[in-house]
Amino acid sequence: MTWSEMQPLLEQACWDTLYMVGWSTLIAVAGGLPLGILLVLTDRGGLLQNLAVNKVIGQVVNIARSLPFIILMVALMGFTRAITGTTIGVEAAIVPLAVGAIPFFARLVETAVREVDHGLVEAVQAMGGNTWTVVRKVLVPESLPSLISSTTTTIVALIGYSAMAGTVGAGGLGDIAIRYGYQRFETQLMWITVAILAVVISVIQFAGDYAARSLHRRGAHSGPAPKLRLLKAAS
Repeated sequence: MTWSEMQPLLEQACWDTLYMVGWSTLIAVAGGLPLGILLVLTDRGGLLQNLAVNKVIGQVVNIARSLPFIILMVALMGFTRAITGTTIGVEAAIVPLAVGAIPFFARLVETAVREVDHGLVEAVQAMGGNTWTVVRKVLVPESLPSLISSTTTTIVALIGYSAMAGTVGAGGLGDIAIRYGYQRFETQLMWITVAILAVVISVIQFAGDYAARSLHRRGAHSGPAPKLRLLKAAS
């Protein structure tokens, strides 16, 4: 296969992968962020302490995370067909990608939020701040560098999932690697696909790490003044 034959295939596959990963990331963040925060709030000593609810949510998240992605895709075929009208193609792949990424991101969010200084939470409460104020003014802003790192980790994982989804006709770079690189013995095309995935992941990881470090340095150099303004805003 010549480069002129490979180029349009690779271009379309790259756009398909970015489309799948982009939408799946947005859905995972929208679903995983409140879920992760809720796991912290309902835990022992949390602002909304409810151990029964916490255990139920935790078990659901653990079960969803424990399923291999290829099995999750098969298990969700009926659900995927009900939403998209099909079980193959880029749009259909977004459903299992997002469902698999939400519990994964939720656990990362939970870890990030737990790192927030509890003294700051208590200070906002002492000044009359309610739970929503604590979440909006303290938990999310203070854990933002870790949340960005968590989002980066989720995107990288979704790229791997999307390549796996290509094995069942989801499209994207994984589909190209399987159909042409493996089934048709186009070894050169397969290695080009691997190289593209490696470059994309490296760029995303670098951008995410840079953004997280920048926010962390900005918070470290700003001193206590922003926290004081935060407390005043919460009152």
